[in-house]
Amino acid sequence: MGKFSEYIRETLSLNEHLDLGNAESTIRQNINFKGPNVIILACAIVIASVGLNVNSVPVIIGAMLISPVMGPIMGFGLSLGINDTDLMKASVRNFCVMVSISIIASSVFFLISPLNLEHPTELLSRTNPTIYDVLIAIFGGIAGMLENSRRERGTVISGVAIATALMPPLCTVGFGIATLDPHYIVGALYLFLINSVFIALAVFVTSKYLGFHPVRNEDESMYARRARVAWVVVALMVIPSIWSAVTVIRENNFTINAERFVDNNKSLGTSYIYDHKVSTSRKCYQVEVFLAGEHMNPQSRELLLRSAESHGLQRSQVILREEAAVKGTDQTEVVRDLYEYYDKRIQELNQTITDLQVELSRYKKAPADTAVAAGHADTSSSASPEASARPE
Repeated sequence: MGKFSEYIRETLSLNEHLDLGNAESTIRQNINFKGPNVIILACAIVIASVGLNVNSVPVIIGAMLISPVMGPIMGFGLSLGINDTDLMKASVRNFCVMVSISIIASSVFFLISPLNLEHPTELLSRTNPTIYDVLIAIFGGIAGMLENSRRERGTVISGVAIATALMPPLCTVGFGIATLDPHYIVGALYLFLINSVFIALAVFVTSKYLGFHPVRNEDESMYARRARVAWVVVALMVIPSIWSAVTVIRENNFTINAERFVDNNKSLGTSYIYDHKVSTSRKCYQVEVFLAGEHMNPQSRELLLRSAESHGLQRSQVILREEAAVKGTDQTEVVRDLYEYYDKRIQELNQTITDLQVELSRYKKAPADTAVAAGHADTSSSASPEASARPE
């Protein structure tokens, strides 16, 4: 056990792989939005907006790889860890510049874009943040800080940029402004703030763990005040996301139960379910069941509602629609009508097949006739010189 524990400590040891001085210098350099960074950010925002506008995931991923939005957020987290007020002010200032450029660029794009999707799924997915987005931001921030701190760097930062998805929410805010839709603005802005706050929090905790040297020692009152503000912000971000996650889980479970209920009750004797519609609005969950065939009698209706309860649905959540159902009819008459319909349909298909066969034989015969005619023409042409050479 002693050797095993020593092996674990050597495997998890970070001291030999870290360069904290270089990491701090890199983070300080990446917080500024001037010159090329501004143009690169605007280009990345337009690319991401195009990807969201056409529901193209590869384009969105490419834009996230291009964008330099992680810099000010990591700078803010590091400033908390090393008590650097100047770095904190610079990070907040550049963060505001970054957000402003992103929202303006995306708003202009969506104002002039002629494409309007009926179901903008990628845009809608950026308006409903949950606790899972918090977890992604925390572990993404830890991975990003460790990547900046190690001597040999790889592609972790690119992966963190894709996983945390900072740019698409800003583009969605621009879409909300362009369309004057507060649902997009509030939901996407909240998602972006969640990602930003918890990335910064993860960077702060990681910098403390790795032992970055503080710039100056502040008094206890200032440190306590800053800690209280940080916890208030964290609570304001986490509590709504937990509620949103619970809502998403409930909606997903209701949808699954409703689908199973419909699949297990397709045939209901003399009637059947030909369609259904699941509604998971925040006010009420319902599944509308559309029936055809004969109208259900009270016994069949009761059995169907009991089946809904066995699938985790309440009776009030099941809405039966029998507009397509008819009153009970003679079964023999129904079978005869179906037979006549399908017999007529078969005759029409047989006639179509016969017509197609005639056309096919005609096309097959046409090349043969052409070849025969060409053969006669060649024979007459070859015989004509001999006839002209023969004496009169």
